[in-house]
Amino acid sequence: MPPAKKRTRTYDPAKIRTAVLAQLGNVREAVRTLTPEQLAVPTRLGDWTVRDLVAHIGMALGAVVRLLDEPEPARQDGALLDWPSAIGADAADIGAYAHELAERNPDLDAHLADLERNFIAHLDENPGTRLLPTSAGALTLADYLVTRTVELVVHTDDLNAAVPGLDIPYDRQALAACTRLLADALAAKAPGGSTEVRIPPYAVVQCVEGPRHTRGTPPNVVETDPLTWIRLATGRVQWKDAVHDAKVSASGERADLGPLLPLLR
Repeated sequence: MPPAKKRTRTYDPAKIRTAVLAQLGNVREAVRTLTPEQLAVPTRLGDWTVRDLVAHIGMALGAVVRLLDEPEPARQDGALLDWPSAIGADAADIGAYAHELAERNPDLDAHLADLERNFIAHLDENPGTRLLPTSAGALTLADYLVTRTVELVVHTDDLNAAVPGLDIPYDRQALAACTRLLADALAAKAPGGSTEVRIPPYAVVQCVEGPRHTRGTPPNVVETDPLTWIRLATGRVQWKDAVHDAKVSASGERADLGPLLPLLR
């Protein structure tokens, strides 16, 4: 009997929109407290300062506006799970633009507020089925908004790492969507049923070729928390270090995910 076809995960567009705006709100509230000295400190993202990083976070919304202003593609030729592996090609351009935005917008809170207003206006004018010409191909607006939760959650974590004590909170729905998209991207990259990856309370996926279990505890199990998973999936933490520090539990001969990571940079 052939293996059952996996169902594609779906997301509630209204909840995703709310999550994106909530996480941006969390970032804006924290940015208002940052001193000039804190804005100038380096981050774990190469030569980016905190100011550059905050400007880049605004691009998570600005990208939606920019793509909606471009002509709509004739047909959908991309998929949501194509996005994590596609954005690496744009890394150099993204970095340069972040520096430019930071220099051009000394008042970062005003900059984020302008982007938020423009973002909301564009969403109100376009249905979720509207196609966008993204780096992963033509995606629907509804699908592309899910990727914005990844951008916002990942870079919120970068900000928290750069400024001790900042402790920007994570919107639960944004964290859940980010975790699930990156977990599904792993399953798409290494299809199979021999290894179960558990990221409670948000996601469980099966991946990696090999014998498929049908009942009981699978022979290969990986378990970690959402933020550790996100850091692994984006290369902020190395697999061997997470295992060594007991941030990941991995049992079974097919439970080493190190060669499959990161999924996104």
